[in-house]
Amino acid sequence: MTLAIFDLDNTLIAGDSDHLWGQFLCEQGLVDSDSFADENERFYRAYQAGKLDIQAYLRFALGPLRGRSPEQLAPLHRQFMREKIQPLILPRGLALIESHRRQGHQLLVITATNHFITRPIVDALGIEELLACEAEIVAGRYTGEPTGIPSYHGGKVLRLQAWLEQRAMPLAGTWFYSDSHNDLPLLEQVDYAIAVDPDPTLRARAAEAGWPVISLRD
Repeated sequence: MTLAIFDLDNTLIAGDSDHLWGQFLCEQGLVDSDSFADENERFYRAYQAGKLDIQAYLRFALGPLRGRSPEQLAPLHRQFMREKIQPLILPRGLALIESHRRQGHQLLVITATNHFITRPIVDALGIEELLACEAEIVAGRYTGEPTGIPSYHGGKVLRLQAWLEQRAMPLAGTWFYSDSHNDLPLLEQVDYAIAVDPDPTLRARAAEAGWPVISLRD
């Protein structure tokens, strides 16, 4: 079966859900707004520059979940979806997903944003399979610590390889859509690499490699 992989943030949605979650927490008064906002911006700039310390970032991003259960956090995430995410879902992104679904392709989202934030978003996009950074849960509550291999940069390749092996699926014939140069390790591995509204570094690499460049924005 042919596999169609999608990055999430700034690819299928017109924004970064991880960064927006941090802003949302500040707006809701659930974190120390000034210091948290400053760190949120600092990590986001590091990501854009390709210099993100993913473990440090995950501990920062998962910290506000510490001591809470997924059930306790669900109403907050529903509000986040209504206020921040639903307006950013791109109709052309939905159409792209549907075009691959009609062709009988297996759909998968791989994102460096954590599973807590992204699972409801990916559900809203109608995609079942998701590889995201994982948050540790002990006795039904988040510890604030990451677990497993982060699905970031080269980690996306490792996570995908394990996923494919579990399903005895080949990588051959795979599509991958992304906006970010941070995804170059995986883009270089697939047969059909597509740059979606790419950052300057990815745009330059796409031109060099002859990869298609598309836009899902209006």
